[in-house]
Amino acid sequence: MNLFDVYPLYNITPVKALDCTITDENGVEYLDLYSGHGVISIGHTQPDYVAKLKNQLDNIGFYSNAIQNPLQVELAAKLGKLSDCEEYSLFLCSSGAEANENALKVASFHNGKSRVIAFDNSFHGRTSAAVAVTDNKKIVAPINAQQIVTFLPLNNLDLVETELKKGDVCTVIIEGIQGVGGLDEGTTEFFQGIEKLCNQYEVVLILDEVQSGYGRSGKFFAFQHHNIKPDIICLAKGMGNGFPIGGIMISPKFTASYGLLGTTFGGSHLACAAGIAVLDVIENQKLMNNANEVYAYFLEAIKQVPEIVKVKGKGLMLGVEFDFDVSALRKKMIVEKHIFTGSANNKNLLRILPPLTIKKEAIATFIVALKESLAELK
Repeated sequence: MNLFDVYPLYNITPVKALDCTITDENGVEYLDLYSGHGVISIGHTQPDYVAKLKNQLDNIGFYSNAIQNPLQVELAAKLGKLSDCEEYSLFLCSSGAEANENALKVASFHNGKSRVIAFDNSFHGRTSAAVAVTDNKKIVAPINAQQIVTFLPLNNLDLVETELKKGDVCTVIIEGIQGVGGLDEGTTEFFQGIEKLCNQYEVVLILDEVQSGYGRSGKFFAFQHHNIKPDIICLAKGMGNGFPIGGIMISPKFTASYGLLGTTFGGSHLACAAGIAVLDVIENQKLMNNANEVYAYFLEAIKQVPEIVKVKGKGLMLGVEFDFDVSALRKKMIVEKHIFTGSANNKNLLRILPPLTIKKEAIATFIVALKESLAELK
């Protein structure tokens, strides 16, 4: 049997990794500034994390949610405390797409409405099927038989209110910082305006923090830069440092009932052990502080590269934008300079999503390699 060919692959085969370094089968070392779409939050094979998982495997790795699992309770308590969201409740699942799907279910069950408002170039798993622009909005992408997504431009509250006034909108879903779409983000005025409108029109506000959460923006969640309180927060990626785990944090306005949500693999003992280890390392190593310090260094150091048009994002969720397609530049950085970066729907953008343990010295190495690559491509 062959693999279903949906991913273009570089001719690189990693065999081991440590912190921000990946080593291939030929012994070549690569600086990882992408973390597998921002998944590696506390560094590859972090010792405390590895020990926690090995210990859990010696006991029990998985059983269904039909029995009590104290690790779920511990994970929820640690997450609430570190994120400053202790009033929320936690539902665990296995991925970001599953988190967003369950968030939409909760919203729909809550108000009985069906239409979803999302934003241009957003990525929410199943809603990402629609990208084409039609005037100032998009009406596309069925989520299920009942739900249709309307896409609007970021930072236009008037258009949001026009849609909410129609009375059929179930939820507004928005990323704290856009990931795949190209690191665009709403202004504080926009986020606060959406929160106010959602409360006014009894619409559920969902913050998709699948990529922008877990300290990546310099705060635990990117929405916390804007002083708002969403109704539901979606989690995944950095939550397990490579182990598949996701979840939604649900505000007290929602009432739980048996059978409302369900998952097969979500909240397993092994997944919870991974999640707890990640939170412990983020807290003990003060990785959000590190994200902010390295971000400040990055903003200053990147000034050495005059070809860059704009730096987008916050913390260690960054994009450097040029006025040309960066495909050749990115390939050169990987193949010749041995530095992993990421791409986006914006073909002019390099995405920088290193582990939160990254040091300033690694950023300096990246800057030198970027300058060399740009000069060599001229």
